[in-house]
Amino acid sequence: MDTLVSLGFSEAFREALPEGAVPARVASERRGRYLLWHEHGECPGQLAGRLLHEGGVLPPGVGDWVWLRDPPAEDPAVIAGLLPRRTVFLRGAAGRATRPQVVAANVDLVFVVTDLDRDYNPRRVERYVAQIWASGAEPAVILNKQDLCPDPSERVVEIERRCPCVPVYPMRALEGAGLEPLLALGEGQTAALVGSSGVGKSTLVNRLLGEERVATAAVADDGRGRHTTSHRQLHRLPGGGLLLDTPGMRELSLLDEDGLDRVFDEVAAVAARCRFRDCRHEGEPGCAVAAAVAAGKLDPGRLEHLRKLEQEARSASRRQDERLRRQDERRWGHLVDEGKRQMRLKRGDWG
Repeated sequence: MDTLVSLGFSEAFREALPEGAVPARVASERRGRYLLWHEHGECPGQLAGRLLHEGGVLPPGVGDWVWLRDPPAEDPAVIAGLLPRRTVFLRGAAGRATRPQVVAANVDLVFVVTDLDRDYNPRRVERYVAQIWASGAEPAVILNKQDLCPDPSERVVEIERRCPCVPVYPMRALEGAGLEPLLALGEGQTAALVGSSGVGKSTLVNRLLGEERVATAAVADDGRGRHTTSHRQLHRLPGGGLLLDTPGMRELSLLDEDGLDRVFDEVAAVAARCRFRDCRHEGEPGCAVAAAVAAGKLDPGRLEHLRKLEQEARSASRRQDERLRRQDERRWGHLVDEGKRQMRLKRGDWG
């Protein structure tokens, strides 16, 4: 099979590629230094100067397809441009500015990994799944360490109920049990693992690769192990698929409301019957959602969590809009001021 196709390159990327350019996929990124995979092998890479200062465009992340002007003979190769993303999983980076950060780009599937011990949190899983739907990728959930739960099937049913149409897979990564969904990744298909620290993502990667390639460390109180991944990394699986491992996330901030309707589809279905299209379900007349909650047909806890996520997403969108406005003002403000000055000179206003 063509090397580029085995790396996930498609006809859509080929059509977007400038004439004479060389495509490469970002396999890892550390502090602005990239490892690139291309049809002749791999090489280090760095961004061209203009890309470092290009406003409104997120810099390349792991999984992105970029292009080089010449075959990668330089060390490092210069990344001249970024091809349009097919899917992109984003998170809000730390800080009040809520700057978006690329976690995984051009992936087909994103597996939310949680364990059935201390990390189990259905509401956090809902948050992740909403963000995956918003990314354009397909979500799935891995419930790892099932041996630590008296009745794993109960929690499988709970996650299936909370995240409709999302497959849920119980696993024991340490023993290599239940890995079939990941082993089934086809040639050139890309999946990503996301979740908190210590849930077994790196152990999953090692079992799939058949060797201890990713470092793990013991947890002091139970010895079960936690991953020590410090950067995002793309791995080639023996079966031909590609797997993107990510560091554990302490929190995942939503950037917009995309994806929430698919997680809370029962609320969305009832909301379609509200009298007003912009009903917020907060006491408006003719609110079908409020009536369904009062009749016991909707879970008030689910509605409360949806409201919280919507409020968070709206706040993030407002902060992001304000950040972009200020960025544009800084970028173009001096040109606007110069234009106004020239207009005054033409009018003979020398003040």
